[in-house]
Amino acid sequence: MGRLAQTDGLTEVQQEILSTVRAFVDKEILPVATELEHRDEYPTEIVEGLKELGLFGLMIPEEYGGLGESLLTYALCVEEIARGWMSVSGIINTHFIVAYMLKQHGTQEQKEHFLPRMATGEVRGAFSMSEPGLGSDVSAISSKGVREDDGGFVLDGQKMWLTNGGSSTLVAVLCRTDEGHPEGTAPHKSMTTFLVEKEPGFGEVRPGLTIPGKIDKMGYKGVDTTELVMQGLRVPADRVLGGETGRGFYQMMDGVEVGRVNVAARGCGVAQRAFELGIDYAQQRHTFGKPIAQHQAIQFKLAEMGTKVEAAHALMVGAARTKDAGQRNDLEAGMAKYLASEYCKEVVEDAFRIHGGYGFSKEYEIERLYREAPMLLIGEGTAEIQKMIVGRRLLEEYRFQG
Repeated sequence: MGRLAQTDGLTEVQQEILSTVRAFVDKEILPVATELEHRDEYPTEIVEGLKELGLFGLMIPEEYGGLGESLLTYALCVEEIARGWMSVSGIINTHFIVAYMLKQHGTQEQKEHFLPRMATGEVRGAFSMSEPGLGSDVSAISSKGVREDDGGFVLDGQKMWLTNGGSSTLVAVLCRTDEGHPEGTAPHKSMTTFLVEKEPGFGEVRPGLTIPGKIDKMGYKGVDTTELVMQGLRVPADRVLGGETGRGFYQMMDGVEVGRVNVAARGCGVAQRAFELGIDYAQQRHTFGKPIAQHQAIQFKLAEMGTKVEAAHALMVGAARTKDAGQRNDLEAGMAKYLASEYCKEVVEDAFRIHGGYGFSKEYEIERLYREAPMLLIGEGTAEIQKMIVGRRLLEEYRFQG
């Protein structure tokens, strides 16, 4: 393990968890990741191994069967897993966000019903905000939940970019519910999060709910990314997250805030792996009678790559620690997500360039990373959205006093 991306001040328990995860990544993920990715095959054995390690319950409180660890511990684990294969970290992330939303906002019954089984990985979570043509404008969602006479709801609409759409058994779905809101109410105040249970798989997975199939993607393969179609989907009243309508937007944004730390951690992990591949290859490949690592042009690239890996890691750790301290961290999370995803893309591209023509070959791992990195530029909010969040928060913090 090299000098870069080390984290000071970790407890012995945190160090032991990270050491275990890194060993698992080196032994169980890295040797098979590229082969599985090229086949777009779901990593069933890897997921079972993560269940045994307890990673599906890493941040779930001990009273519900989880490990009760911090966001920092979770983010550092994600960094290690993404270093092995980014898709695996995506499988965990959506599950983690739903568990976090339940822990923070769920009713006592909802917590007791779902969290113990989520901690073991028996119940697997996914969450759904995006819709076709919606982009980053969450307030414009058109999926609707209409209350029935018995107090339950009927959901109708189409969702997009649902990570774990096929493999999940619990989906947190954001819909518009206009009940009790006068004309002119702000759109984000008339949204509700519904906890929708379903069978894993594709097709009609419960009456009124269809998962059409996997979306074919450039990268981020292995993990199933899907649409979700609701047509007369009935959901009981006790499956409104928190038991109260109109709180969905805030609940989802809270989940996405910690999700952004996760995406930053993924960027850090992928960048670390790209750096490892680049610096190893530079010492093995010879041109003009010496290893290319001895050419100043390559040394400059390695210096820039290492600096970016270190900077992104530091910002990500800071964002996680701010949230763990109970403070608002949208500024720090936005900065970390923006910087880590941009630097990840740049470090991967430099490693690709160091590999020369071989970087274009599917035999070399860097080819996979080159296709995976772009997803981080758009996942959990695009770079442009992060800059809007950061800019607005900076204006709040540095308000002109004249």
